[in-house]
Amino acid sequence: MRYCQLWWRSLVFSIQYDPPGFVEYLMMSFALGLGMKWFFSPEWPYLVLSSSFVIGSAISMLVREWLIPSSRKPMVLVSTLLLLAYSFSSFVYLVRNYGLLNRS
Repeated sequence: MRYCQLWWRSLVFSIQYDPPGFVEYLMMSFALGLGMKWFFSPEWPYLVLSSSFVIGSAISMLVREWLIPSSRKPMVLVSTLLLLAYSFSSFVYLVRNYGLLNRS
């Protein structure tokens, strides 16, 4: 029971004192969940949603670093570049394998 209380208090603390960070973590959790769902049942909407959440989270991190610089700026920039590379590669995968941009 104590572990659940500690977990709940840390969640409430992170929501109150770092709302953008909490939203980014939440978006990354959704992206991870949707990516795992796509891995086990490869349907393209899961990959599109996962990539969209990743793009939103990366843009949010870049804007937050731009507005409020921190000491971890290089790490944030590297992680956002990796996230954007993931989303770009997943969109390339979608176009190649599902032909979503083909004009009939």
